[in-house]
Amino acid sequence: MKTVSRAYDTYAQARAAVAAVEAAGVPSTEVSLVANKYVSAQYADVDDVNKTATGAGIGGAVGGGAGLLAGIGLLAIPGLGPVVAAGWLAATAVGLAAGATAGGLVGALVGAGEPEEHANVYSESVRRGGTLVTARVADQDASRIQGVLDGYKPIDPVARGADYRREGWKSFDPKAPAYRPSDSEVERIRRDWAA
Repeated sequence: MKTVSRAYDTYAQARAAVAAVEAAGVPSTEVSLVANKYVSAQYADVDDVNKTATGAGIGGAVGGGAGLLAGIGLLAIPGLGPVVAAGWLAATAVGLAAGATAGGLVGALVGAGEPEEHANVYSESVRRGGTLVTARVADQDASRIQGVLDGYKPIDPVARGADYRREGWKSFDPKAPAYRPSDSEVERIRRDWAA
């Protein structure tokens, strides 16, 4: 198995990418989504969407082909604060944060095979209002699924990391206070979500 991850500036891009990956034959149990709660709160009452989403139960098997997004729930990941999430990666990040193993989202991504630099940038992107989509796929399907995810205009983690470093950022800090996007950022992202 290989892990393929992409971060998107908007939830709408990520939502479309998840649908495309599932349509390409990846089971919803192998897809994960982690989004900043502040940009999604207007469009989903996450407290009522999935009150039972805790730990390893997040994004578990969703019946009837409903897909990953039917299992979405609200949880907290260190350094990110409240996130809207579903799938195995979110469950792993919560498990790592709760146990003795260091990591949270960065640790879960690195453990799944993402380069550490990309894992830090992806985590910071979620912290700043973005949405992460990750899929576990058979090795022979990795290139095809990367192409599917790339069709929805993900961030370039190298370029985005350089942008963050120009602002003084070094790497994702799980002890940093949760980032709340400015009102204008939230409105921009919410408009894109609804698109």
